[in-house]
Amino acid sequence: MRAVTVVPLQLGTVDLTELPEPAPSDGPVLVKTRVIGVCGTDIEIIAGDYGWAPPGDDRLALGHESLGEVVQAPDGSGFSPGDLVVGIVRRPDPEPCVNCAVGQWDMCRNGNYTEWGIKQHHGYARERYRITPDFLVKVAPALGDLGVLLEPTTVVAKAWDHISRIGARAQWAPKTVLVTGAGPIGLLAALLGVQRGLDVHVLDQVSSGLKPDLVAALGATYHHGAIADTGCVPDVVLECTGVGQLVFDAMDAMAPNGVLCLTGVSSRGRALGIDAGELNRHMVLENDVVFGSVNANRSHYEAGAEALAKADLGWLGRLISRRVPLEGWKDAYQRQPDDVKVVLEFSC
Repeated sequence: MRAVTVVPLQLGTVDLTELPEPAPSDGPVLVKTRVIGVCGTDIEIIAGDYGWAPPGDDRLALGHESLGEVVQAPDGSGFSPGDLVVGIVRRPDPEPCVNCAVGQWDMCRNGNYTEWGIKQHHGYARERYRITPDFLVKVAPALGDLGVLLEPTTVVAKAWDHISRIGARAQWAPKTVLVTGAGPIGLLAALLGVQRGLDVHVLDQVSSGLKPDLVAALGATYHHGAIADTGCVPDVVLECTGVGQLVFDAMDAMAPNGVLCLTGVSSRGRALGIDAGELNRHMVLENDVVFGSVNANRSHYEAGAEALAKADLGWLGRLISRRVPLEGWKDAYQRQPDDVKVVLEFSC
């Protein structure tokens, strides 16, 4: 079967190759891949920055943002042929830490997890895969191929889950949210904020085009420029860019008892001049919290599926800015200026 694969840590090795049929040991449910989402992690693996092939293999099949259709499923599995499904990315350590042991593998303490399409297991960018039912999630049939947005939605579903848990340390009634970055993660973070009835503001670099239009269509407020110019004093900030200066600017902008969630990963090698003492004073005296969040467990997939099912399908459809057929697969991994979310179509 065809698959988009790469030799991890080797630039220039990505290719459309043949892989054996999925091993029965992967699980009893057989799924055919319909659509794969492309994200920055895929681009970084292709660039040779990281990635781990399965034991005994030289190549790794990419793809952790998936949408598939069930072909075969055993009785009692909870799945039937024709179901639209998304595969969970992370698998717990076979000798689980305390978090993996209770299904919180997104919070793994020892790092011995695997991740399909990233770490030590082939991903979903192949024509078929097998999987166990406990790592498979249904999406609403009405979503169709827009179900491919579930995995990135889980990132912000987890972020909102943890923001709520942290806010509950005291009486807390947040009203204003600032999202920095209007890529797919930022826009989906804004969607979940609007669904919570909050006053959502989104900051990005561009001043016109699809991103401001998508924010306005949500009923949120779009800004470009510096955080200080927004006039916004947020109770919650979701930082979705990884830009170091924005992180510190967001810390400074928060209201007392504010919560800042970092979902973007910063590049190394850039030094920033900050007044660490003033930053510490500000955070302590105003009871602010800054935390990082990555990956998701099953509860976040289920929450993300519920959020997408409630969203306007027309708005979700606009998030997918390019659809690339498998025959033109190379184009899917070449970034273009107007990209929001690019998907690679295996079958529809």
